[in-house]
Amino acid sequence: MGDVGYDSGFLGLDVRLPWHPLVPLVTLDYTHFTVGMNTARRLAAFTAVNIDGRSLVELERGDDWHLDERLPEDQQAGEELYARNDLDRGHLVRRRDPVWGDRDTAERANTDTFAYTNAAPQAAEFNQSKELWLGLEDYVLSAARASRSRLSVFTGPVLAVDDEEYRGVRIPRQFWKVAAWVEDGVLASTGYVLDQSPALDDVDLGARPGSPSLGPFRTFQVPVADVVALTALDLGTLPEADRFAPGATAQVTEWRELTVFGQIEL
Repeated sequence: MGDVGYDSGFLGLDVRLPWHPLVPLVTLDYTHFTVGMNTARRLAAFTAVNIDGRSLVELERGDDWHLDERLPEDQQAGEELYARNDLDRGHLVRRRDPVWGDRDTAERANTDTFAYTNAAPQAAEFNQSKELWLGLEDYVLSAARASRSRLSVFTGPVLAVDDEEYRGVRIPRQFWKVAAWVEDGVLASTGYVLDQSPALDDVDLGARPGSPSLGPFRTFQVPVADVVALTALDLGTLPEADRFAPGATAQVTEWRELTVFGQIEL
């Protein structure tokens, strides 16, 4: 397991880790990324990864999910949450994002992404909106000038107080992502939310009474300020750098549902 972690100076400007003003988070460093764990919820509150688009290495996926030995087992959600139901172990840091550099480093990063601390429960149904969510980093890298060959990406579940509990873990209904890059010496960012809210079709979680309802995914581009409002995380200068709605306040009516990458405003 690598111990390098997220580099706040990776973009040439200081873009620090998120933090929560009320909830103490345990930060865990991995190869090219860091996880901020909400140990009471047994899930990450945020992940932060540096992506060097010019140095990515193609590796076999693997599937070696494992607990992080630096945390007690009761502070992280492991295999018992995902067994015999329709929940996926959803990578928060996408598997290929930190897989860059020399081959040994890339292989270490690949393994690190399979720590359960980097997973969050997502409905197994796979539709266009989830495919779009998984390709956001690629789109921002490829749709921009060469100066955007480096990204820092922050991702996490929205840990709402009214999330329903299943097998001792409250299941998030939404996930958020903020991508950051530097263009012409200026920080830029965009924010996104993936919605798998209970108002949608049920997913079979083992036919247990009280199982939460999950459903099809919808992906939105949202003001970064709305991510702050949803999560209570301090995202530093990222809201002010927002290319979609700089200085916006939380207004759901401003969210743009995405069905194709071309709808994204960069």
